[in-house]
Amino acid sequence: MASGFFAILDDIAALMDDVAVNAKLATQKTAGILGDDLAVNAEKSTGFVSSREIPVLWAITKGSFINKLIIVPITLLLHMFLPAAIIVILVIGGFYLAYEGVEKIVEYFFHKKHATSEVMVGEIKNDAALEKVKIKSAVTTDFILSVEIVIIALSTVLDEDLSMQILTLVIVSIIATVGVYGIVALVVRMDDFGFSLIRKSNNKGVLNTIGLSLVKALPVFIKTFSVVGTIALLLVSGGIFSHNIDFMHHVLPTWPSIVREFMFGAIGGVLTLALISAVQTIISKFK
Repeated sequence: MASGFFAILDDIAALMDDVAVNAKLATQKTAGILGDDLAVNAEKSTGFVSSREIPVLWAITKGSFINKLIIVPITLLLHMFLPAAIIVILVIGGFYLAYEGVEKIVEYFFHKKHATSEVMVGEIKNDAALEKVKIKSAVTTDFILSVEIVIIALSTVLDEDLSMQILTLVIVSIIATVGVYGIVALVVRMDDFGFSLIRKSNNKGVLNTIGLSLVKALPVFIKTFSVVGTIALLLVSGGIFSHNIDFMHHVLPTWPSIVREFMFGAIGGVLTLALISAVQTIISKFK
């Protein structure tokens, strides 16, 4: 009886070792997407008053967990019964990410003043509504990035049995969510930690210098994340197009992959933006 019990423990230990190895490989393969996910969501999680940063970030984090709770079983089912659908979903998601990236660039260069005035009015008149809009946008973007993370993680364990696939995807999903949003939380609270150090130091000494540096660094981080997040959207979408649309494998093959993927993302974003704008114009004429 005891020997049977210990044999079960050995089997569990061996299984967990295999899961740990597969999860490590999957995490390494998804590292680039996780970096993009961090940049995009850090940019989307900032811009709120200090007292609302953590509640908003927590709402986005819960949305991210729900996303993966939906994506993991659906991805496994599609892989078993309709694998071609995974490619279609990836490409559609790629066009959405490309659209978001190009829209940010267009807003910055052509509608900057208008957008700024709208945000200021929104902050004064309807903070709650503004939060909901930004949370929804962040969770939607997280969903698209999570699809790619889960699919790439699944590709590392295609030869394993179903239980190994499930455990690996669950672990990678948890690591991705906790890791990304944990780092984002540290970034958005950087200024509060800096002010705390300044108060404790009585405005002098090493702690004061560190505190001031953290406070001054936050706006730089936010602007950097905004730029990096936009580039990441175009690179991720371009990567999706490059890897999942056959004829794109042979377009400019001698160019560096990062340049090709950025170009594919930008073109996909421009086309999607033009299509959406055209549809909105047609709809507005019938109102």
